[in-house]
Amino acid sequence: MIAALSPLAQNETAQNSWLNIGIFGLFVLVTMVVVFRASRNTKTAADYYAGGRAFTGPQNGVAIAGDYLSAASFLGIAGAIAVYGYDGFLYSIGFLVAWLVALLLVAELLRNTGKYTMGDVLSFRMKERPVRTAASLSTLAVSFFYLLAQMAGAGGLVALLLGITSKSGQALVIAVVGALMIVYVLVGGMKGTTWVQIIKAALLIAGALVMTVWVLAMYGFNLSGLLGHAAEVAGPSVLDPGAQYGKTETSKLDFVSLGIALVLGTAGLPHVLMRFYTVPTAKEARRSVVWAIWLIGLFYLFTLVLGYGAGALVGPETIKDAPGGVNSAAPLLALEIGGPLLLGFIAAVAFATILAVVAGLTITASASFAHDIYANVLKKGKVDDKNQEVKVARITAVVIGIVSILGGIAANGQNVAFLVALAFAVAASANLPTLLYSLFWKRFNTTGALWSIYGGLAVTILLIVFSPAVTGSSDAMFPSLDIAWFPLKNPGLISIPVSFLLGYLGTVLGKEKTNEAKYAEMEVRSLTGAGAEKAISH
Repeated sequence: MIAALSPLAQNETAQNSWLNIGIFGLFVLVTMVVVFRASRNTKTAADYYAGGRAFTGPQNGVAIAGDYLSAASFLGIAGAIAVYGYDGFLYSIGFLVAWLVALLLVAELLRNTGKYTMGDVLSFRMKERPVRTAASLSTLAVSFFYLLAQMAGAGGLVALLLGITSKSGQALVIAVVGALMIVYVLVGGMKGTTWVQIIKAALLIAGALVMTVWVLAMYGFNLSGLLGHAAEVAGPSVLDPGAQYGKTETSKLDFVSLGIALVLGTAGLPHVLMRFYTVPTAKEARRSVVWAIWLIGLFYLFTLVLGYGAGALVGPETIKDAPGGVNSAAPLLALEIGGPLLLGFIAAVAFATILAVVAGLTITASASFAHDIYANVLKKGKVDDKNQEVKVARITAVVIGIVSILGGIAANGQNVAFLVALAFAVAASANLPTLLYSLFWKRFNTTGALWSIYGGLAVTILLIVFSPAVTGSSDAMFPSLDIAWFPLKNPGLISIPVSFLLGYLGTVLGKEKTNEAKYAEMEVRSLTGAGAEKAISH
């Protein structure tokens, strides 16, 4: 595969692999120092899960951007735009609009109602043990699919940088990334993870800004000139809708399904929602929202230039044939315009992106298991030693890390933006209906919550397993198998309405009566924050 690169790219990739490793090693060294310093104050469950609620609004806003802008945003979207043009940019639009939906519908309401996890909110007025168990399992499922994307991005990135084309070599790289992630979470907890995300967000946005200005300067800061050159190199279809999702009726439905999953999925992503528990007040939560919106929106504007810049200056065929496939567009663009030094910096930023996001995902999943299942289901809320809950969270983090490494090896080579879209579909189907019903529908009960979570989760995973994304096509995870009877690559069009319907039917058919006092308390707390500070301080 390395032969598909230009001679310049081959030569410089081989000669400067140690430079790339050195820059990334420097990032790891700096962040490890930060994580170890943060670990000095990580003693209680509140420290480990929520960073002691000691972060300001701006700090948390930057960390939210660092958590949300994943490898899908940087590697996957840039590659999708470079190869598919207009259709690729729809990922940027979907992710940005999704963030706004999350803020308007659930973010502050969850922060006011919960303590550490999504299970706190869902169990507020339901039967605690079954609902917490369901919420935790759903959190683990969403985190697993999201982790697949990040690990796949790590494998493809190193394949490009170091010229490692063997699957075993890329698998080793994925294992190293997973091991670093586990260390971040075990040592630093949420406080250390948050600082890693802040550093990563600053590097990512700065790197994207430098490349964006550099590319535009090559065209006299004329965006039309850049788009015109991209159309000359890749064909005029990159400026028109339909290059990826318009050739057949099925692909059009797939696009609708993808769009629904992206727009609704963020509001159900546990690792993003958990970030709102790291600030001391609802006012700081709102400030963090403002910072996050500006940073995230700005970055997605950069992806338009980066994607079309890669298409114009590197070429779609070179990108597709490079190790890492479409995920290599941004690094190849860096090599083309700035040589090995810029490539090394952008590679370090991409690695930082992957490490920060997987650390956030891992701590969220481990916190959900330890807090919801261990402390509140198995121990019924009576954990004698508060440090024991943190110990269980750390053990869970190691297990999750190992599972994500194995899954990442299987998903290596897939477009990371597409893999993240699957995680969004799971979140939108299993979590969002239950959250919205719980916050806004007085009659909603435990039966409805369980039907919505388990039903949405089961339907989504079933449709993913039997979709062309997993088997039956040359770009599937397992191309040698063919059990794909569901035609859409993203199941959101079917799974999300089914989950809403199941939540409604479970509530109507369930015999449990509404606890009106609890609902009234939840409504007041979620909308005003009254009582929330006292509840989360314990």
